[in-house]
Amino acid sequence: MGGDMGARNSGQGIELRKGARSETIRIVFSFGGKRCRESLPLAHTKTNIAYARRLQAEVTIAIARGTFSYEEFFPNSTTAKKTRAEQQAAAAEALRKARTVGDLVREGLDISNKTIEHSSYLCYQAIAKTHLFPRWDDTAIDDLTARELRRWIMELPGKRKTIQLILTPLRNATAQAVADGILEEDPFDHIKLARLVSKEQKTSDFKADPFDIDEIEAILAGCKNEQERNMFLFAFTTGTRPSEYIALRWPSVSAHQVLVAETYVDGRQKLRAKTAASLRPIDMRTGAFNALASQFQYTGTSQGLVFLNSRTGDQWAGDKPIYRRWQRILKGAGVRFRNSYQTRHTFASTLLMLGAVPLYVAGQMGHTDTNMITRHYGKWIKAGLDGDRRARLLKLYGQTDVRRTNEFPKFT
Repeated sequence: MGGDMGARNSGQGIELRKGARSETIRIVFSFGGKRCRESLPLAHTKTNIAYARRLQAEVTIAIARGTFSYEEFFPNSTTAKKTRAEQQAAAAEALRKARTVGDLVREGLDISNKTIEHSSYLCYQAIAKTHLFPRWDDTAIDDLTARELRRWIMELPGKRKTIQLILTPLRNATAQAVADGILEEDPFDHIKLARLVSKEQKTSDFKADPFDIDEIEAILAGCKNEQERNMFLFAFTTGTRPSEYIALRWPSVSAHQVLVAETYVDGRQKLRAKTAASLRPIDMRTGAFNALASQFQYTGTSQGLVFLNSRTGDQWAGDKPIYRRWQRILKGAGVRFRNSYQTRHTFASTLLMLGAVPLYVAGQMGHTDTNMITRHYGKWIKAGLDGDRRARLLKLYGQTDVRRTNEFPKFT
């Protein structure tokens, strides 16, 4: 049963090894271009040697057929563990190389759908469909380099703010890929957007384009449907966003204030607004009071939503159907077209023109400071009014609270 201490070849790919206190049988074979040896803790009996020879033959046949699994034959082998780790690394690398930038963006969108506002998710989804997938969907991850990004960014249309929005879903995807170990570094770390956009792109083209009192009166007179007239009069005299006034409920209305407590965005009612400051009380003005008094006969008894789509009796689905009604009304009234969001800008600029304090106007609009007020509406501060325009505006914008009826100073 023995032999000299050490190893001796017993033929057919096995070696008999004898230590000071034990014997082993070592199987020898070639795999992956390497010579491999695996020891079996067996004494040198005829039965064990025959077993080792059969196992060595099975290993050789499996290698020839391409079905050999190191871990299956030798589960406790250190070589098996090393081979398994190498195979897993190779598989992971192959999977990484097979994945595309489009895959990363889709994974990022799935995460966003659970972590951000639904409206923001829909925006990112539209951006991906319009801008990201056409360029990057089939691009290998390794080909998403800072150089290729710079070239693409320089071709993007729009102002800097628009470009930043387009890049956001892709930035989110690459950042997540770095966190997951898919990318070694984020290519956006080497991108400086300020150096890639032109001077014209850096300048915002936003401007407030409010309606004057002649246009306001013409628009209201052009409303053939009383409920629509009520809604737009309310919008003009509260500065609320469409997502805010179509979510307004009667319990949020009091004698001298309207509380913005909810919003309705992309088919979802939310107990939150665009910003924390957007959840705010708005002082009641004569125009808003009259609009609500007229609207009460239509929706007030239910104590539900104030403004409904009068043609269907249902909640407004969003700002798109409102936009279509608005277009027809302005065309019929002969008023130069601006979108219905300008009712909000009209509210701010009118209060300033009448002499309201900018910080107060900021609060009524849902802003935390006066930066946006002075930046976009500054030219209306102390602008003054001619003829009977001031009196006509005050009929709409004067407060219903008798304690606040003298809030606007008169300019000479």
